[in-house]
Amino acid sequence: MAFVRNLLGAKNILGRSVTAAAAARKRSTSAVPKGFLAVYVGESQNKRYVVPISYLSQPSFQALLSKSEEEFGFDHPMGALTIPCPEDTFIDVTSRLQ
Repeated sequence: MAFVRNLLGAKNILGRSVTAAAAARKRSTSAVPKGFLAVYVGESQNKRYVVPISYLSQPSFQALLSKSEEEFGFDHPMGALTIPCPEDTFIDVTSRLQ
């Protein structure tokens, strides 16, 4: 009987730690630091990037956003800006920004 109680206690502790870890992971992946914005990049599969807001004033980044507007309008199904370009193009453009 004591074995069953110990087993149930261990299961409750494990369940709470797994739940806490999942909640922490969700907060860390969905939180965007102040001064940054989340964008999804890709043509078929979208990958999430967090970029500085200062990119919004850069002409090359604005060109990517214009393409996004043409493709998706202002309805972004992923919950953040979606930029429909190849990931390597996005990385190339943003690596040149300051």
